[in-house]
Amino acid sequence: MAAKVLAIVLAGGEGKRLMPLTTDRAKPAVPFGGMYRMVDFVLSNLANAGYLKIVVLTQYKSHSLDRHITKTWRMSTLLGNYVTPVPAQQRRGPWWFAGSADAIYQSFNLIYDEQPDYVIVFGADHIYRMDPRQMVEDHIASGASVTVAGIRQPLATADQFGVIEVGEDGRRIRAFREKPTDAVGLPDAPDEIYASMGNYVFTTRALVDVVERDAEDKTSKHDMGGSIIPALVERGEANVYDFRDNEVPGSTDRDRGYWRDVGTLDSFYDAHMDLINVHPVFNLYNFDWPIYTEQPPFPPAKFVHQWGERVGRAVASMVSPGAVISGSLVENSIVSPKVKVHSWAHVDGSVLMEGVDIGRHAVVRRAILDKNVQVPEGAEIGVDLERDRQRYTVSDNGIVVIGKGQKVEP
Repeated sequence: MAAKVLAIVLAGGEGKRLMPLTTDRAKPAVPFGGMYRMVDFVLSNLANAGYLKIVVLTQYKSHSLDRHITKTWRMSTLLGNYVTPVPAQQRRGPWWFAGSADAIYQSFNLIYDEQPDYVIVFGADHIYRMDPRQMVEDHIASGASVTVAGIRQPLATADQFGVIEVGEDGRRIRAFREKPTDAVGLPDAPDEIYASMGNYVFTTRALVDVVERDAEDKTSKHDMGGSIIPALVERGEANVYDFRDNEVPGSTDRDRGYWRDVGTLDSFYDAHMDLINVHPVFNLYNFDWPIYTEQPPFPPAKFVHQWGERVGRAVASMVSPGAVISGSLVENSIVSPKVKVHSWAHVDGSVLMEGVDIGRHAVVRRAILDKNVQVPEGAEIGVDLERDRQRYTVSDNGIVVIGKGQKVEP
């Protein structure tokens, strides 16, 4: 008989470093790639793998996330499948989630109701493809209490990640350290480290035990990566799963093993640019392992006018349904549904979210415009960064970010 598996998706993060994109929504609800929300990537990985009992633990500004999951992620109730958002239920007292481990603790009723053999605990705000079945099979074969997904990164970048240090066998975790400056390379690759992907597979009994113990510790931060995993490492019960070994159907040599933590505005922007290469670094066009999302009844994208220089065209870009490119030029950009780019406007290297309207003769360069931003005729964004810094958010790498509904001055 197949093992019973419950998937828990941690989606309560505030996402402060993505402000202003998270001013009005939880980080996993932030739109990505024109048509999607961040949470769609983890849910698609689980659904493609056949794990169809999924709870999404929410907390911070969760309305748009709850609505998206409720409208989009509907499973067959006849077969007992579901994807459901679960807010902090305050079952243990009058308080919200104090951390990701506390979120699990407050949601033990979900585990007790399902009685799974194993529990998948994945984050909700990373961009990647993964077949979690292979990680679960590896976990079961190992006999460990927890298996942590690790992605190989250069040793020099260790201070940017939660680092997994392993023993000589290359599997058993001997230390789990947050952004160390003195990390040790891997036994088979001294110039590499394992960075934690924030994805875990637990044997249910071990998860319940360690989380209950953590809940009793008043000094704990009640965090999965900071508290729970180190506790199981100390007991010698934690293994690493090398993401390099994960084979996703339809992957190309170029996008195999792709994973991005889009926790900052610059990484969010860079992940979008990864989509639009001729041979994309992350390939959304893998139909063997699709990314699912809501599909509203929008008409196809339209490109209009061909009078002299007034030609509607898009180059090296992704253009979503419902968009209209009218006598303007869009280059190296992501265009979401219901976007309008009017005549003689020029958009380059930008991410335009749903409902953005670019006026005539406007220029938009290296920018992220959130939903329904209206750019007036002749306005310039990303041309004079000093001027932009006085009005908008500008990232460390010079990406201009304009929040949802924020007024743009001519």
